[in-house]
Amino acid sequence: MRNASLDAVDHVNRVVLPIGTDYPPGHVLDWHEHRRAQFLYGATGVMVVDTGAGTWTVPPERAVLIPAATQHRVRMLGVSTRSLYIEPDAVPWWPATCTVVDVPPLLRELLVSAVEFEADYSLSGREGCIAVLLLHEIAERTPLPFHVAMPPSTDLAELCREYLAAPDLGITNAVWADRTARSERAFTRRFRAETGDSPAAWRARARLLAAVPLLRTASVTEAAGRLGYASPAAFTTAFTRAFGLPPSRFTADGRGSTAGGRGSTADGRGSTAGGQGSCPRRAGRA
Repeated sequence: MRNASLDAVDHVNRVVLPIGTDYPPGHVLDWHEHRRAQFLYGATGVMVVDTGAGTWTVPPERAVLIPAATQHRVRMLGVSTRSLYIEPDAVPWWPATCTVVDVPPLLRELLVSAVEFEADYSLSGREGCIAVLLLHEIAERTPLPFHVAMPPSTDLAELCREYLAAPDLGITNAVWADRTARSERAFTRRFRAETGDSPAAWRARARLLAAVPLLRTASVTEAAGRLGYASPAAFTTAFTRAFGLPPSRFTADGRGSTAGGRGSTADGRGSTAGGQGSCPRRAGRA
C-alpha cells in the first residue's frame, strides 16, 4: 500500500501490514502511538525519533523498530518510508525500546515488494511467504548505537532537547547546573544517575548525532567545522569510535552502505511467523 492511513487498514486480519509513504522535507509526525509494533525504514533521508526515554537518529537506508503502544514523534528530513505494522503477539522478541538497525539488500528488496501488496493480500503463495520472511529477517538485525538516553526529569529533559536541537560548544556543566539551581557536582551526579552518562559525554554524543542529518548536504570538513571540531580528522575519529563507521559513509557520495551485521534486537525468543502464510515457522531471535 502506498500513502495509506494505518487507521483505515488496522482492522485487516493480517499480521504484517506494509505501507510506503513519501514525506515532504522537514515534515513532523507529532506525538502519537500505534497499537501495532512498527518497523520504520527510511529509503531516503534521515529520521529523528523521539520518545520519553530517548532520541534515535536513523541514517539513510537504516530502520528503527518502535514497540507497540509507544508514544513517539518522528521528524522527517527528505524521507520516503517503507513501514511494517506488526501484530504485537506475533513478535514477542521485539525490543522494549526503540532500536536502530541495519537494513541489508535482501530485507530492502522484500520491503520494496511488500509495499505493493493490497491490505488483504493473499496469505498463501508469494505474498504470504514474503510477509513471513520479513519477520525472520528483522529478527536477525543488529542494533546500531544511534541514540542518546533522555532523562526522565522534566527540567533535565528540557536541557537535553534544547541541546539536541542546537548543539552549542558554549554549553558547559556549569551552565546546565546554574539552570537547575544546583551545584555543578550535584547536577553532574543527578544527570549521571538519570542517563548513565556524564553531562559532557552526553553532549559529545549528541553533537555526533547532529552530524548525521548535516552530512546529507555537507562534506565531512563542513560538518566538522559547524560542530566545533578542531579538524576533520578529529571529527572522523570521534564519529567512527561512537558509531563504528566513518562519517564519509553518510555523505551523498558515500551513502548506500549498510552498517552492522547479524544479531538480535531484544531479550527473549518467540515465533516470527505468527501464523502468517504457509512458509515454515521458526523462533525469532532477540
